[in-house]
Amino acid sequence: MALARQVYALTEGFPKSEIFGLRIQLRRAAVSVASNIAEGHGRLTDPQLRNSLGMARGSLYELQTQIELACDLGLFGKTSAKDLIDAAIDVAKLINGLLGVLEE
Repeated sequence: MALARQVYALTEGFPKSEIFGLRIQLRRAAVSVASNIAEGHGRLTDPQLRNSLGMARGSLYELQTQIELACDLGLFGKTSAKDLIDAAIDVAKLINGLLGVLEE
């Protein structure tokens, strides 16, 4: 959730031409990470949780790609992009840790 809030805050300043472009893609991917984790948790079975965590991880990698593109296009400063990538890496570690526990 913190990552999604961070993405929303940093994309608020995007130019109007990106409202339906990269801005919405970044926001959707960030929300998808948290939403997939919540959905998997609500399913109450380990296989369904693993599947949802896998989808969340896919959305997270999508988000990281979009962050790099936004930085390359000058929509994010390098510091903002690094902060988001670092936050995404932290979330990836949490997801991978959960997947590891579920596979044991």
